[in-house]
Amino acid sequence: MVDTSVCLSGLTLDNPVIPCSGTFGFGYEFADLYDINILGSISVKGTTREPRYGNDTPRIAECTGGMLNAVGLQNPGVDRVVSEELPKLAAVYHKPVIANISGFSLDEYVECCEKISAAPNVGIIELNISCPNVHNGGMAFGTSADSAQAVTAAVRKVTDKPLYVKLSPNVTDITEIAKACEAAGADGLSLINTLLGMRIDVKRRKPVLANTTGGFSGPAIFPVAVRMVWQVYNAVKVPIIGMGGIRTARDVIEMMLAGASAVQVGSENLVNPFACKEIIEALPIEMEKLNIAKLSDITGGAHHG
Repeated sequence: MVDTSVCLSGLTLDNPVIPCSGTFGFGYEFADLYDINILGSISVKGTTREPRYGNDTPRIAECTGGMLNAVGLQNPGVDRVVSEELPKLAAVYHKPVIANISGFSLDEYVECCEKISAAPNVGIIELNISCPNVHNGGMAFGTSADSAQAVTAAVRKVTDKPLYVKLSPNVTDITEIAKACEAAGADGLSLINTLLGMRIDVKRRKPVLANTTGGFSGPAIFPVAVRMVWQVYNAVKVPIIGMGGIRTARDVIEMMLAGASAVQVGSENLVNPFACKEIIEALPIEMEKLNIAKLSDITGGAHHG
């Protein structure tokens, strides 16, 4: 009998498979499809201080090997997430979840994280630092080591819950950002967020997305994600949640060999709502094929030959 359990900062997950924020709603929407308690955890929809309608449509575009999205963090705001959405999820999902927090200023990150920490079913806070820093000319917090360190340190002061920082791949050296977050008190790191991309409608001679650019995700970015997880694993001591193009149980194992302690599945949920369930069911079979008795033992295994 193989052991699929993994540990993230003191939280034991039955398996490493977590639906990625923005691709699984607030989780309870999937409860009518299957028993979502098989999931290792759930990273819920990205949350901001104020309610957000999101960007104008079209805000989704298909492309070879993946998709572009410029949804724009549509959500009901942190107060409603705490008072309504998380309790709805707790009624059908009986494990700790990951609260994904976004902000446009340091103060907003701090306020949101402090409020979400009070939710009893939040086990980990995932800090999305890909949002524009309105106090620094619109540059994303995650593209500067100094900004990443500042927001991580500020949030660290207002929550005792494990704090994972979600890193952007749209940087020169992701390891510098990772080390800055670790130095500021991050308990772990999530990577990678989407790559920046765009498509052009050749008939209209205009960008496909109303926002012009969007986040590129899907199977095509998997090798980039594996490479960045590999690099960050060599640079820090904290655990990593790996993501980016994962769609099979074998992808999960590859990402863990690169250095991930757990994984998130994103775009595949939009193609196949049963994706996470199918990956979880296939994991023990793949483990037996590859002579893996305990899944957590393989984290970073490719670094050791």
